[in-house]
Amino acid sequence: MYALVAALGNVLGALALTRRAARGLAVIEHFVAFGAGFMLAVALVEVLPEAFARSGAAAPGLVLAGYLAVHLTQHTLTPHFHFGEETHAVNQLAIASAFLVRPALGMMVFIAIFLHKLPEGVTIASLYLAVGRSGGQAVGAAASLGLATLLGVIVTDRLGFLVQHGLALAAGVTIYVAASNLVPEFQGKRGWKLPAAFFAGAAVFFVTKTLLDRV
Repeated sequence: MYALVAALGNVLGALALTRRAARGLAVIEHFVAFGAGFMLAVALVEVLPEAFARSGAAAPGLVLAGYLAVHLTQHTLTPHFHFGEETHAVNQLAIASAFLVRPALGMMVFIAIFLHKLPEGVTIASLYLAVGRSGGQAVGAAASLGLATLLGVIVTDRLGFLVQHGLALAAGVTIYVAASNLVPEFQGKRGWKLPAAFFAGAAVFFVTKTLLDRV
């Protein structure tokens, strides 16, 4: 269910672009900053400790492998992509792995990835529109990307290696997406609103963590 909702984030982002909703796109830009802060906090405070607990001595290498894998795809295999849409396979891995550890961690990872999938949908839709495809085709492409998330959760739940070590791989990818991918998208822009959204994302993480821990 959570994977399905996260997948819908792709579609919402694509719809905002294809309908030329200027206000919607401006809001999504702030979601990028907010999501980066939330995602980075989740990765460092929650995912990394759990990854080390589950993967033991293999965890550092797996975290590094996840980070380097995204760098490789962004700068070698798919250098024209932005917002990390080529990392959707590990986004779905992160959701499934986190929920297998504990529901509270799964919820926080889900929120982080949902915030990331809104601009991801904008990006994939803009690529389709740029090459002359229709708005419907752009939204369909975003929906297909979202479907991959749902299928990936199902697969992860059935592969023993990913059940144990998937969180460590996802930690490296999440750190890359938040710190090396999303932050550069807004850190060069003037004004205080986007930086404020970034810090607000980290702050909301701690509020969310406190509430979930109490539940």
